[in-house]
Amino acid sequence: MIDHIVLIKFGESTTHEQLTEVVTRFKALRSQLTGIVDLQAGINFSDKSQGHQVVLSVRFENKAALEAYGPNPHHQAVAAFIREVGRVDSIIVDFEIDNT
Repeated sequence: MIDHIVLIKFGESTTHEQLTEVVTRFKALRSQLTGIVDLQAGINFSDKSQGHQVVLSVRFENKAALEAYGPNPHHQAVAAFIREVGRVDSIIVDFEIDNT
């Protein structure tokens, strides 16, 4: 399995309502894509996040599912919305889960 974690930082003009909509759109991806084992998204409340406000955590069945996720039109629509509402920066981490 593969864990895909994304932290997103938005500009000062991005509203709480827009952040909430980003989270809602992320959560909708679970039913729109194949190969997802688990998907969690939320608004960060920690002051240790270097200003990143939204987090997405997706567990994929395998690397092929992760690779199909990026270009998927549903994912691309969410990415476009994120840019539209003021994305400033993102940190993305992918790692393979070793169950040994």
